[in-house]
Amino acid sequence: MPMMNIPLSRLLWLAILFPAVSLQAEPLDVFFGTGGRGADGIYHATFHPETGKLTEAKRAAEITSPGFLALHPDGDKLYAVASVEKEGGAAAYRIGEEGALEFMQFVPTGDGGGAHIAVHPSGKFLLTAQYGGGSVALFPLDDEGNLGEPTVTEHEGGSGVVEKRQEAPHPHWCGFSPDGEYAFIPDLGMDGIVIYKVDAETPSITKHGFAESVPGGGPRHMRFSTDGKFIYLLNELSLSVTTFSWGAENGTAELLSTTPALSEEVKAGENFNSAAEILVHPSGRFVYSSNRGHDTVSVYGADPATGKLDVVQVQPIRGAFPRNINLSPDAQWLLAAGADSNTIAVHAVDQETGKLTYQRGHVINVPSPICILFAP
Repeated sequence: MPMMNIPLSRLLWLAILFPAVSLQAEPLDVFFGTGGRGADGIYHATFHPETGKLTEAKRAAEITSPGFLALHPDGDKLYAVASVEKEGGAAAYRIGEEGALEFMQFVPTGDGGGAHIAVHPSGKFLLTAQYGGGSVALFPLDDEGNLGEPTVTEHEGGSGVVEKRQEAPHPHWCGFSPDGEYAFIPDLGMDGIVIYKVDAETPSITKHGFAESVPGGGPRHMRFSTDGKFIYLLNELSLSVTTFSWGAENGTAELLSTTPALSEEVKAGENFNSAAEILVHPSGRFVYSSNRGHDTVSVYGADPATGKLDVVQVQPIRGAFPRNINLSPDAQWLLAAGADSNTIAVHAVDQETGKLTYQRGHVINVPSPICILFAP
């Protein structure tokens, strides 16, 4: 039988997707970081990819405000930015059977609490971003995943465009280029991304460059396109996504376009509207961002040639103040964390359009959830 005239890119995407679905048929561990009132620890539930249902969430570790979580590349260790006796730092846990967390250690940053955390693909160090301290901290990791003493690098300056929010640096996220050669710290106060060169062997990071974003945008989180050619930067204050081209050969980012997550009329309707999280579908064809206050997720179609985004849907999360969203490993489901409603709500993802459909009855309670992390 002759093969149907299907584009090669589509065949490759199908080849990637269907094995992923079969591999993820087994239930998955999901961990929830918590922040704000009621943030008393890290919670765990089991997710069933066939149905999109979650089991009841139970506290797996007791610690103050474990806001954001990250996995070690080995998949058996979990790290959190958290506080112990009012001192901010990083906590390490070993993941056991049925999502049990065994406490390993807690090491302070020396510069306040962290807003985000990321482990380098080498597993040799992790970074934390201190929003209040205006710094990034590098924690070396030994072969067992234990934390060493951090090296803190301060950011400097502030755009001053938005009063009281941009008078000083506010690092808000940390992550790495696809090849692990560079680290990125979007800074809300500086209206741009601070780029560092990575030396994983030392380990160390060295300031390399700065990607200036839109004035008053207030950069929060960012993601790379699946082909590594573009950066999608989420602007918290202006509720928009700025696309940059990424030059891996010299470590430079060039601003290309900016797409509003919501209309100006909608943004003006609430005085606490702000963007919180951004995701890229593994097909590379869709991008998602969460809108606090408006309590929605904006779904974008992504042009693979230009990186330009167009909003195709604005979906209510069926919860309040979505500080975090995440896609299941097979990208069939999007989970939305309502920080103010104490809920996690599940939405099905249409693989052809990227659009979301709320799954009635697929909601569980988690106190003040602000991070969703799937674990193998």
